[in-house]
Formats: sequence, structure tokens, C-alpha cells
Amino acid sequence: MTKERIVKFGIVGCGMISEFQADALTKVPGAEITAFCDRKLAAAEKRVSQFGGRAYSDFDDFLKNPEIDVVSVCTPSGLHLEVALAAARAKKHLIIEKPLEVTTDRIDQIIAACLENGVTLGAIFPRRFSDSSQVLKNAISAGRFGTIVLADVYIKWYRTQEYYVPGGWRGTYRYDGGGALMNQGIHGIDLLQWLMGGVEKVTAFSATRAHTGIEVEDVAVASLLFNSGALGVVEGTTGSWPGTTLRIEISGTDGFVVMEDEIFQSWQFRHDVPDDEHIRFRFGKRSDAADGGASSPGAINSEGHRRQFADFVSAIRENRPPSINGAEGRAAVAIISAIYRSAKEQRAVLVE
Repeated sequence: MTKERIVKFGIVGCGMISEFQADALTKVPGAEITAFCDRKLAAAEKRVSQFGGRAYSDFDDFLKNPEIDVVSVCTPSGLHLEVALAAARAKKHLIIEKPLEVTTDRIDQIIAACLENGVTLGAIFPRRFSDSSQVLKNAISAGRFGTIVLADVYIKWYRTQEYYVPGGWRGTYRYDGGGALMNQGIHGIDLLQWLMGGVEKVTAFSATRAHTGIEVEDVAVASLLFNSGALGVVEGTTGSWPGTTLRIEISGTDGFVVMEDEIFQSWQFRHDVPDDEHIRFRFGKRSDAADGGASSPGAINSEGHRRQFADFVSAIRENRPPSINGAEGRAAVAIISAIYRSAKEQRAVLVE
């Protein structure tokens, strides 16, 4: 595939997130939407009316379209495996909404199928692509915090009881994989583990307190032991009205940073560098900042997706792995799975 060739995408699953993906793709040079597929043809036709392409209700017919280079998977989480395996066999590259799948075993099957068929696999985690996330990652990599002692993430969001009704898949282990952590908190958990270089062990508690009729947790807390030796905390819920911004705190012997979504509430280091004042000004608190989905799943923008799709298109053209490949996408699910196991078995659990 040459650099000049347009990379053509087909999106399968035409719920809410597909609209964000499609909007992002229209803003990526070198990308084009060719098709939408959904079991409900009307849903695919709606997206076609918005963004163009061809509508399908039969996934096998969708995969036979020779113009589709990449299949973007937006189905319920527990259905990613069957879609991904079929797409890989059809020699389509894959980019999959979070989580890659609801268990690490199922993710490993997807990774293996992509390797076997020589196709590229990417996992959607757009928060990694924000400017503030990149700035914070660079500060950690440069050792500006000294010895990091604590690294925490707080996802205190709100979802109504009615949120769990449409479609019948939310709030189930089979299709959702979990609750406040696997569906909502996974973005913050992934961002924290990426910043910190991975988690070794967890100890956790979980409960369902704010919603009825769901199988999964709507509140969980976990203590983390990072690979670096630092300690940390995860707090996640969908029962905290009205919902607050996702918050990450990094505490070290030489620095302290608090990031709420893409805003730095605190950017303090024992030894200032010339860029610090600019960072405080650029990423300081703004009145127009969005809540990042804290109170509504639709309260996000498509910029993070746009940046990630641009990276994925470049990866295909350059025949390189994308920034977030299958192994990277697996990490957050492995941590959340360990948290669930720890809460169930009431013991410390290694992340595998």
C-alpha cells in the first residue's frame, strides 16, 4: 500500500460511538468511509445518510466489499471477537473500540488471528492522544517527578437507571464485560497505566449500589502496585451525581500534577523549566472545558478519535504497528479483570 493510496474504512455497529468515529474519519487526510454495517439496516442507512458509503445488514456481504481496507468495530464489547476473527480472515485491518474484548483470553484470540492473517490491529484509547496527556507522559519519562510514590485515577461519573435499558447489553457480563470500570473507567485506567508503565498487582472491592437490575458493579475501588514500585488507587463509579471530570494525580519526590480530563489543575515541580509557565497557561482551567462523558455518554468530542485514526492510517501506509496495538489495548482489560477477580476472591491478584 503506497502513501498516496486512500485507506478506506467500513464501520460495523451503528450505535452512538459510530457517529463519533465517522465524524473523526471525515477529518483525517487519506481516510475515507466506504460502508456501514448493522444488524438493523435502518441504523446503517442513517449513518450512510450522514457520512456516505454503502449500508449493509449482512456482515458477510460487508466483508466481501473489496474497497474496505479497515474494519472499525463498534459493536457491543462482548461481540468484538466474532467480528474481529471474520474480518481478519477476510484480510481486513482492524481497529476496535474499547475494550478490545471483555476478557484477555478473547483478546489473545484476536491478536493471534491478526498476526496469522498479516493484518494490523489497533485499539481505541483516544485520551492518550490529547496534548496534555502527551505533555504529562513526557514529564514522567524525563524523570521530572523524581521518585513517583503515588499515581491515582478517579472516575466519579453518573449514569441513570434508564441508561442500562436500551439494547439490553449494557450492565451484562456477557456483552459489557463489567460495569463502571470496564465500560466507563477503562479510559482512565488505561491512561494511568500507560503513563506509569504498567501494573503488577491489585487489591480491590466492588459493589452495585446506585442501580438495579444489572449484573455488574457500579462502584469499585482498587489499590495498585505499579511495575515501578509506586503505589496507586483507582476509584470508579457510575452512581455519583452529577458526574465529575476524570481526574489523575501523579505524586513524586520532586513533582505533583493533577490532570482533570485535558486540564492541569496543578503543575508543580521542585525544579521549574522554561516550558512550565507556558504549560500552566495553555492547559490551565477553562470555563469551556467539556465533562468528557462524566454525566452523559454523548458529552465527548471526536478530536481524540481523529488523532488516533490519523496515526492508524499512517501505520498502514508505513507498514508499522500503530501507537496503540493489540498488546497495548490488552493492558487495561488485564488490570480490570484482575480488579474484578480480587474483589470476588478478596485477595491480592497479579495482573496477567
